[in-house]
Amino acid sequence: MQILILAVICVFIACILIIGYDTNRFVVRKYQFKNEKVTDNFRFVLVSDLHNKSYGKHNEKLLKAIEELNPDAVLCAGDMLTAKPGRDFHTAVEFMSALAKNYPIYYGNGNHEYRLKLYPEVYGNMAEQYERELKKAGIEPLVNEKKEISGKNIVIYGLEIGKEYYERFQKRNMEQEYVSSLLGQPDHQACNILIAHNPEYFNGYAQYGADFVLSGHVHGGVAKIPVLGGVISPSFRIFPKYDGGIFEERSNTGESTVMVLSRGLGMHTIPVRFFNPGELIEITICH
Repeated sequence: MQILILAVICVFIACILIIGYDTNRFVVRKYQFKNEKVTDNFRFVLVSDLHNKSYGKHNEKLLKAIEELNPDAVLCAGDMLTAKPGRDFHTAVEFMSALAKNYPIYYGNGNHEYRLKLYPEVYGNMAEQYERELKKAGIEPLVNEKKEISGKNIVIYGLEIGKEYYERFQKRNMEQEYVSSLLGQPDHQACNILIAHNPEYFNGYAQYGADFVLSGHVHGGVAKIPVLGGVISPSFRIFPKYDGGIFEERSNTGESTVMVLSRGLGMHTIPVRFFNPGELIEITICH
């Protein structure tokens, strides 16, 4: 019995140490893909779900890692702040502003940015303040808009879906034409990169005609169990299908869509990570 108790105590201490370690570090993952539509290579960094987390003073560790990668651009899959009434978002603004001094920024909103706008009676003018600070830095989020990357035949779309697609405990059916009703029809002659915060609707994004989808939201499932993967999603789904990494889906026309799902950089609600450190992603799309 004493041996069993000792073993349990040792396991508990080990878990606490792992949580402390993984909650305060990030790893860099690199992916490379080929796409015949692009006319020149495009290498960018994907950041997502910072939730006001800071790695070192003024996020110096994270900024240094991005500087060493020296990307063509930074793409953001949302939730850089945390939507809480009166919550300070200085860390998110400071980080994004520092990036904007050196790289073009393509910012897609997450559910936390969206929530600020949706409930002014709860958050006051936080949405306006945050957007004003981003604009000072030269950043204007892509809210159901697109931008072309000059000389590369690449179009980047920023998708903001409705609150009903973020409900907990249930998944709403996404109609086939929903994405196109927000973004219009894609340019099938170009390489289409869709920033879509919530990965649960990957099939809908594939049917839309995106070549690549960049998502976040799930935080890698908070904790990661070997073989089983991430444990829980923000919608409180146990062992979600999409937790982090690379996924592929084919549209009804047979075209392939790749989703790169970031495990994010920060956390909220469940403020820990277990075998699931923060993630900074470098993506190269080659001709």
